[in-house]
Amino acid sequence: MTELKARPLFNPQGDTDKNMRRMIGGNTTNLNDFNNMKYTWASSWYRQAMNNFWIPEEINLGADVKDYPLLEPAERTAYDKILSFLVFLDSIQTANLPSIGQYITANEVNLCLTIQAFQEAVHSQSYSYMLDSICSPTERDLILYQWKEDAHLLRRNTFIGDRYNEFQERKDRLSLLRVMMANYILEGIYFYSGFMFFYNLGRSGKMPGSVQEIRYINRDENTHLWLFRNMLLELKKEEPELFSAEHSSMLCDMIKEGVEQEIAWGSYVIGDEIPGLNRKMVSDYIRYLGNARWMALGYEAIYPGLEREPESMGWVSQYANANMVKTDFFEAKSTAYAKSAVMVDDL
Repeated sequence: MTELKARPLFNPQGDTDKNMRRMIGGNTTNLNDFNNMKYTWASSWYRQAMNNFWIPEEINLGADVKDYPLLEPAERTAYDKILSFLVFLDSIQTANLPSIGQYITANEVNLCLTIQAFQEAVHSQSYSYMLDSICSPTERDLILYQWKEDAHLLRRNTFIGDRYNEFQERKDRLSLLRVMMANYILEGIYFYSGFMFFYNLGRSGKMPGSVQEIRYINRDENTHLWLFRNMLLELKKEEPELFSAEHSSMLCDMIKEGVEQEIAWGSYVIGDEIPGLNRKMVSDYIRYLGNARWMALGYEAIYPGLEREPESMGWVSQYANANMVKTDFFEAKSTAYAKSAVMVDDL
């Protein structure tokens, strides 16, 4: 695979014609020209992301402080482990996105990646705020670093972490494709058993502040998922050799691995011990998500019979969508913008 070259920061010889712009391998000036975008969908994404701005401390966690000690043992264990996983994911995302951006030569897309990295930092702050509110500093540190002690959690983090490290070590087009797919899996599959756990607490009237934090995070992650989907689709058009039958099979295997890891994780942290959830509900839902993510890239379903959201999990999207503003990102236009609005998961 052709080695990638990082885009120069100062490039007077860069192309000013937007039609010459490419996702990778272009000759960019790095000028932020908001009126001259080749990838016009980036403008809608940028405006939506700007209007999604929020601050974790705006949400009152007073009820959570009282609820946390009263959670069922299985619920409290799941809360701690899932939060440890989520804070790791958002932390590594914050560090990884600028690395990808060095090789993306479409400036309007890099603007989106910059906002995403900021939002990932806010998510990490949100998880820290949640822990700071409900437990002691010692307990907080134990939860934050559970992935260093819990073998299952470490395996989860290693799957994505190794893909990210691979791109640090080998800067070629195939490694970039793999790290972009890893981002897509992280945003579109890896978060979701965690989100469903918190929404299940919410429908039981527990930890309302934590649930609201997750709603805002979920809204942001939907935009991140859509961003990487579009980046992959543009790359598919511009670099078709990257999406050969062999490489497409490799990407499909990554989706399958992500799905199976998420199912195993859901079985481990949720299992059949959490009221309102069980292993079958989790596994069916995650396979449905795997189908949705793969089909959104133009491929056939991986798991026949799970092309639609399982009826048993309809409450997840319903709960997440309460008081949300519908945004039709497939049409690349927003029907409304509002700081307090939470996006529907369109993917």
